[in-house]
Amino acid sequence: MSVNGLTLAQWIGGQLPYLRRYARALVGDQEGGDVHVTATLEKILNDPATFDQSLGRRVALYRVFCDVYRSAPQLPAPSQASASGESEVASRLGTLAVMPREAFLLVAMEEFTVEDTAKILRTDTQEVNELLATAGSEIASQIATEVLIIEDEPLISMDLAELVESLGHKVVGIARTRTEAGRLAAQVNPGLVLADIQLADGSSGIGAVNDMLQTLSVPVIFITAYPERLLTGERPEPTFLVSKPYGPDMLKAMISQAMFFSAKASPPARVN
Repeated sequence: MSVNGLTLAQWIGGQLPYLRRYARALVGDQEGGDVHVTATLEKILNDPATFDQSLGRRVALYRVFCDVYRSAPQLPAPSQASASGESEVASRLGTLAVMPREAFLLVAMEEFTVEDTAKILRTDTQEVNELLATAGSEIASQIATEVLIIEDEPLISMDLAELVESLGHKVVGIARTRTEAGRLAAQVNPGLVLADIQLADGSSGIGAVNDMLQTLSVPVIFITAYPERLLTGERPEPTFLVSKPYGPDMLKAMISQAMFFSAKASPPARVN
């Protein structure tokens, strides 16, 4: 059977770099990850029925991999990698139980939806959200940082501050306008920015973020009722997007994803 002119073997061959990346992050080193990738390919070859193409080929491939990984005699936790940055990542992942680790990487690294992640892990979306919340809380506790909030609604900014601090981060400023955001960013040098798009004086949170990214390297999460303004405009990088109204657990997971994959994901000196 072929799709878009590719046989199944050709298609899987094109997906191997991504599956190997996922396996490396899950296990902690490429050699160990490749053991499970090889076992996955052998399982599909020896028992084609395990590759359920009705789920979509990519979902089916990762489902077989996760089945193989969890059926291994001893599930490895991420080990120390050779590069210092990789060893820090491995150390963070090593604190997570298997399923929160799988769910976090499927959503954050491989960019599967919660619905597809549930299919891969043979569970439901409620459990996936719980797994993401667990992973988010545990990771955030290791990488506390200083957070700048750009939000013009007082109740929302209070809610965001409480949520951020519940994860062990420290709110170092709340700005209501683009001008305030620029001034505060220069003063506090935040490790994470949470930003609305529409601000109090009619100014733009996108503009405020673009201003600070001229001089700072910082992960940004836009929390907005106007996601189309970000998705169709010139997108600041690096950014994450959460639509209002937001769920606290999903926002916590997003904060942890942003910090986990950021070069600034380390505790600043001023955080206790």
